[in-house]
Amino acid sequence: MLIIFKSDASADVIMHGDAGKKLIAAFGKDPEDVKGIVTVAQLPDAIARLRAAIEEDRVRNAPPTEDDEAADREAGRTGMAAPVSLAQRAWPLMDMLERAQREKVPVVWGV
Repeated sequence: MLIIFKSDASADVIMHGDAGKKLIAAFGKDPEDVKGIVTVAQLPDAIARLRAAIEEDRVRNAPPTEDDEAADREAGRTGMAAPVSLAQRAWPLMDMLERAQREKVPVVWGV
């Protein structure tokens, strides 16, 4: 399942369902709703929540040690197989939310 975020402020942001649901929950909406909206009034809070979730993820997933990197190489979790952080997944959506806030337009999905 894909989730397509839309706003008049930017191009669509398309995500796989699990990643999209995680970000929807991070900015304070119900991830199980197939349709949703972040209104202009809700944008500042959604942006702040998403930033907090990104920072929490960065703290939780501190830079790897040399031992961690060696274990990742041995397990084949490097290059394209390396895990993708919440910050990496979130930046296109964060950009959309910030542009929507500047242009005073909502962000929707599932429509």
